[in-house]
Order: sequence, then C-alpha cells, then structure tokens
Amino acid sequence: MKTGNKTSSADFILLGLLSRTNVHMFPMATILLAFIATLSGNALLILVIQVDSSLHTPMYFFLCHLAFMDICQTLIIVPKMLADFLTPGNPISPAGCGAQICLMLTMGVSESLLLAVMSYDRYIAICNPLQYPILVTRNICFLLSAGVWMGASVNALFHAVFALALPYCGSKEIDHFFCEVPALLKLSCSDTSRYEATVFVSNVVLVLIPSSIILASYACILSRVLRMKSTRQQKALATCSSHLTVVVMFYGAVIFMYMRPSSYHSPEQDKIVALFYTIVTPVLNPLIYSLRNRDVLRALKKLIGIFRVFQQN
Repeated sequence: MKTGNKTSSADFILLGLLSRTNVHMFPMATILLAFIATLSGNALLILVIQVDSSLHTPMYFFLCHLAFMDICQTLIIVPKMLADFLTPGNPISPAGCGAQICLMLTMGVSESLLLAVMSYDRYIAICNPLQYPILVTRNICFLLSAGVWMGASVNALFHAVFALALPYCGSKEIDHFFCEVPALLKLSCSDTSRYEATVFVSNVVLVLIPSSIILASYACILSRVLRMKSTRQQKALATCSSHLTVVVMFYGAVIFMYMRPSSYHSPEQDKIVALFYTIVTPVLNPLIYSLRNRDVLRALKKLIGIFRVFQQN
C-alpha cells in the first residue's frame, strides 16, 4: 500500500484520456468548457420548461428528463476526468468504480428507453391527434418515466455487481477515463465469454428494440407529415428532425461502442466514442432542442424579458 496518496492494492488505476503532459492542457480546458456548457445549457432548458406553462406538455416533460440525464452523466464523468488530468496515478476504489458503472449505465439505458418513449409520444401526437389527450395522459407520462428509470437502474445494478465480482489477478490499469464494463473485462483473469454473451444480449434488447420502435414510429410520422398542409408540415418536421438528430448521435455512438465483437475494440477508439456520447452529445442536446424549436425559443425570450424587468426594478 502507498501511504502518500492512499492508493490501495485493491484500487483500479484509470490511465485517462491522454498521457499527462503540458501539451494536453488545451483538451483539458476544452472539456472544462464543455462541462460548463452542458450544465448551464441543460439547466436553462429545464428552467424554461418549468417556468413557461405553455410547455407543460408530455413532449417537454420527457425533454426535461433527457436534460436531467445529460446533467447527471456529465457530473458522473467530467469532474473525475478533469482531476485525472492533473493528478498522476488516477486511482479509483472498487466501490467508486462500481458506482461509476452503475450510474453511467443507468443514464445511458434510461436515455435509450426515453428516446423510444419520446418517439411514441410524437407518433401519437401527429398520427392520432384526436386520441392524444386520452393515450398520453399525465399519469401515463409518470408511469412511462418511472418504468424507464427503474428498468435502467435494475440493469445497471446487475452489470455493476457482476463486473466487480470477477477476479482481477493481474494488472488493474484501466485504459480508459472512467470505469466501463468492456474495459474492465479485459483485466479479468477468468473466462468472461458467457458474461460477454449476456452483455451482448442485453445490448440487443436495450438498444436495437428501442431503435426499431423509433424507426417504425418515424416511418409512420413521415408518411403522415408528407400529407399535411405546408404550415403544419414545417412545424412537425422541425420538432421531429430535432429528435431524430439526437437519436442518430446517441444510437450511432452506442451501437458502434457496444454492438461490435470485443476483438474489434481498441482503447483509442473506445475512448473517442465514449468521449462523444459522454461529453459532446450532452452539450449539443439543449442546442438542438432550443435552436430548432420555436416554442422553446419564444419561452426563452420571455424568460429573458422577465429577468430584465426584474433587474430594472
């Protein structure tokens, strides 16, 4: 045991995104700016939706959950990541590693399921507008969101417990900037083929099925939108294109990361893809949903006007 930095032999070592040199102060500053932008952008989006009563609809209810997930995901990863830029060694305890796995999987799977729920909401709103108040009530929204969080949490807890229960009798250096199941499996000295098969099946269920629901929903939406009048068509396309942009970014990164055989993984590729869905996507989500949404922009301008009046008084 090293008493100087309290590093136990049981601790894992995160190698980080980049090796520690002065040249890498620029990416550290970039990630810090992205961290601030993510927190401020998503928090502002939640505030606007909560303050403006015209946005108290199921679509924006689910959007609030998406913004909250992005905030949580960023808080789980970036503070530790920034500290690792400055501190050599980067130890993390098994409990801390398990917490990262559990929380990150909860946020990731929740977002995957939530995007499918949001596509269902848009499908009902556009293709069955008369039945929308009946099919998407406040209680149903709460039940759907609760199911998303509970399902994701149970799945994440299973993988976190199982991954940490594996024997690690060799190197404990994780070639990543946070604890992730594929990176941990490479360090285990036991046969992990069965568990890898379980992970693959889990990914098929939690990624391909929601993405299939989204594709089917938007295929129906597109056929309906093309038959609309130009004014309604533009509004529907603007809303749906924002959602589809987020879907393509999220599922593209997740499928590339988790749906490939382990033999095709490399630490460099995994870190770049993980950087995209843990830092880049949470920064872009509030921009996509605000800049391409007239209702959110109108509510934001209204909120800014209220603040200006308050400052003048």
